Amino acid sequence: MDTATGLEEAYRATGRRVTRQRRIVLRALEESDGHLDAEALHDRARVHDPDVSLATVYRTLAVLKEMGLVEEHRLGEEHSHYEPVRDEPHYHFTCRHCGRVIEFETPLVERIRKELSDKKGVSVLAAHLHVSGYCSDCRGAEEAVDDEA
Repeated sequence: MDTATGLEEAYRATGRRVTRQRRIVLRALEESDGHLDAEALHDRARVHDPDVSLATVYRTLAVLKEMGLVEEHRLGEEHSHYEPVRDEPHYHFTCRHCGRVIEFETPLVERIRKELSDKKGVSVLAAHLHVSGYCSDCRGAEEAVDDEA
C-alpha cells in the first residue's frame, strides 16, 4: 500500500483533515533512507515548504504514531527517530562511535514471541530489539584507542 494514500484514507476515516503540510511531512519521511529525528525531518519538509514549523512536524508525527503509520525509536540517543511502519519486522544496531544505524532481520524475535505466547499465554503485539556496539568502520578505530590506553 502507498503510505501517502494510506495516510489520507486513515485521516479521513478518523475525521481528521488531510493538510498540505501533513502530506509534506510524510513525503519527507518517506523519501528518507534513514531514521530521522524531528529536527532533520523539519529540515527536509522545509525544502518543500519553508513555512512548515517544527511544532507542525511534532504534531504530525504524534498523530501518525497514534494512527500506527509511523514508528518512534530511541536509538541510543537523547531524542527519538522516526520511520514509516513496514509490513516486515526489523531491528536496529546503532554504532556507539559514529551513530550509524543498521537495520537487520532475525527469526529469533519471532521464536521468542511464539515461546512467550505458548508458555505464558500472552499476546505479543510488538517487539523492539536495539543492539549497540561499533560498526565495522569504527571497530578498528575503537580497538586502536583501547590498545593505546
